[in-house]
Amino acid sequence: MKKKSIVLILILLISSILTACGSYKFEPSLNIEVQDFSMTNQQNEQVRLDDLKGKTWLAMFIFTNCTTVCPPMTFNMTEVQQALEDKNVEDYEIVAFSVDPEVDKPEVLADYLSKYNVVDQSKWQLLTGYEQKFIEQFARQSFNSVVRNDPNSDQVIHMSRYYLVNADGTVVKDYDGATEVPVETIVADMKALIKESK
Repeated sequence: MKKKSIVLILILLISSILTACGSYKFEPSLNIEVQDFSMTNQQNEQVRLDDLKGKTWLAMFIFTNCTTVCPPMTFNMTEVQQALEDKNVEDYEIVAFSVDPEVDKPEVLADYLSKYNVVDQSKWQLLTGYEQKFIEQFARQSFNSVVRNDPNSDQVIHMSRYYLVNADGTVVKDYDGATEVPVETIVADMKALIKESK
């Protein structure tokens, strides 16, 4: 029994040393190619998929009039960004696709972002400038995600997931973005992907 305990302690010790040495192995769970796009960000600048190629990015679907999951999702994303900054992770982007483009003009998105304690706004792309039907189709094809209008209210139904996209523009993993956000795992995954892309 004593030998088993010592072996277990040694395994745990070696495992933690390897993790500390940066040998974390990223394991993708998705493989979805993001469709080409050209959209407008909160600074009224055009953002294309090509502009994000070569970078690792986290995507989410939100809208500024959201009364349920969007505020916590956006707040949680600021926490993820703070954790990335704390670990000196630099080469990444945060991309939020509006699911209510009719309302979410660039200035509305800029005002929305200003309400959150964002450590580096230059890393954020809040995107709009397309039709509602387009974002429904784009979310389904590029992220296997649901977006649709609620016929009984001014709200839009969408999923509360974060999507990890690699430097080639492929969605490789998703996470809970609203309640149980695995911040440490997201940071470790992003660090591993950024390292792989260099």
